[in-house]
Amino acid sequence: MLVLEDGSRYEGRAFGALEPILSSERKGEVVFATGMTGYQEICTDPSYRGQMVALTYPLIGNYGVNPEDVESRRPWLSALIVRECCEEFHHWRGRESLSDYLARAGIPGLQGIDTRALTRRLRASGTLRGVLRAYQPGQKPDIPRLGAAARSVKTVSDLDVVEEVSLDAIRPWNAASSPTIQPLNLASASSLSHSSARGRVVLIDTGYKEQIARCLNDCGLETILAPAHIAINELLALQPDGVLLANGPGDPETVAALIDVCRALLATGMPLMGICLGHQILGLAAGGRTSRLPFGHHGANHPVREARTGRVTITSQNHNFQVDAASLPPESGFYVSHINLSDGSVEGLAHEKLPVFSVQYHPEASPGPHDNRYLFERFASLITERKLVGAA
Repeated sequence: MLVLEDGSRYEGRAFGALEPILSSERKGEVVFATGMTGYQEICTDPSYRGQMVALTYPLIGNYGVNPEDVESRRPWLSALIVRECCEEFHHWRGRESLSDYLARAGIPGLQGIDTRALTRRLRASGTLRGVLRAYQPGQKPDIPRLGAAARSVKTVSDLDVVEEVSLDAIRPWNAASSPTIQPLNLASASSLSHSSARGRVVLIDTGYKEQIARCLNDCGLETILAPAHIAINELLALQPDGVLLANGPGDPETVAALIDVCRALLATGMPLMGICLGHQILGLAAGGRTSRLPFGHHGANHPVREARTGRVTITSQNHNFQVDAASLPPESGFYVSHINLSDGSVEGLAHEKLPVFSVQYHPEASPGPHDNRYLFERFASLITERKLVGAA
């Protein structure tokens, strides 16, 4: 049974890991995601840390789970809520069922509920906190107690979710590696010869997705992963040609130290790209403010328009906060580069003079359309241009 803070409840059948919800409750904010496919990428997206995700597409799990499409070292969501979880998968890349995969990771699931009704409630009320509890047949759930527990759940703004999902040390990335590879000490990292003619990028891990690193690799860029708590002197000691601020969970205002690092990077004139949470951090470093959306953007079908060209693309999104357009100081040099066509929220920032830009959506997708992967090439070109200017 899922019980929300407003007293509503949804009763169904459990799948995935049962022990966490038999012995206690699983808690979190409840959000909905509208993608028809990509449940494996959603489960392993660190941006869902502290949240229970309801998928609006009714049949989930029919193509199984495979080791190639994971976006992080583990699933991060608190629970998965679906209309029906397919018990038997069929796909040539599938290796195990979604239920078995979640069970191994300790993630519970709820199926057999009206996910359309749940989605409509979340759209009307905004994101709601909830608790998930399993009961044996014949047991009677304590609804008032569960409702009270739901109202006491901490929001992601009250949790240090970025520190939970971030790597704890500087690590190299390559196409055959994983986040479990051996860390580098600062001395050895800074003395590495640049293995790419296009340059070295430090990817600050606030909850990065593997596809971001793959896209950088496809552009011929060497990537070094750095933890979210990296200091500016440690970052610059890595001799980067550019820095990418990754996606991640929670409220951007909770990572104040990284906002200061971003502000220091802006002063260097180094090429800088932000994605999702990284975009919000850049907005705060520029002097702007952020606010929470009523129920966030979670899906792979959001239309976004580039302000200066009028070009419209379909984007993949997963965020709860936004940069407030009117809060950007005119003297910052930043302008709103992209607009969400559904609600008018800010979807991108760019600087008039510096090689700096950011997008609220996910250009790497996974899941979602590939319309915006050209942005990684744009970032690589900014790095190349700055290196040529420096050489001259």
